[in-house]
Amino acid sequence: MMRKSLSTAILVLLGAGFASALPDTSKDIAAIDELMTAWHHAAAVADEETYFGLMAPGAIFLGTDVTERWTREEFREWADPRFHGDAAWVYRARERNVHLGPAGTVAWLDEDLESESYWDCRGTAVLEKIEGRWKIRHYSLTFTIPNAAVSEIKPVVLREMRRDR
Repeated sequence: MMRKSLSTAILVLLGAGFASALPDTSKDIAAIDELMTAWHHAAAVADEETYFGLMAPGAIFLGTDVTERWTREEFREWADPRFHGDAAWVYRARERNVHLGPAGTVAWLDEDLESESYWDCRGTAVLEKIEGRWKIRHYSLTFTIPNAAVSEIKPVVLREMRRDR
């Protein structure tokens, strides 16, 4: 019995030592959360400089349409007219899950978004810490479609895809 208690105590102490050796990621996760909130807000108030400034040079943006794959620079050119009004587009994160890579310089996230133009959407992103600051390296915006609605939506989507070819 004494051996079992000693073994358990050693394992607990080793586990505590390993846990304290893990880096504290809470500041990076909070910074990423703030960045993404600011990014969406910048679009909502038509702040083009902030919006594209939070993306890394050469970043990729995938929009909801199959044809929408842009570098940051291409996306900015396409989106520029939309930033000349009160809002480019409005998305608000309802939930966001952020994960950091082991080196702490790459992160990825998924977020459930409320949209003023569509219905609920989902965004996924890869971020990179560049010169001590987080930047969006890759973002993908997708429509969420309930599985039960696919049979109704599929014919419309297929018709539009055939027309675009």
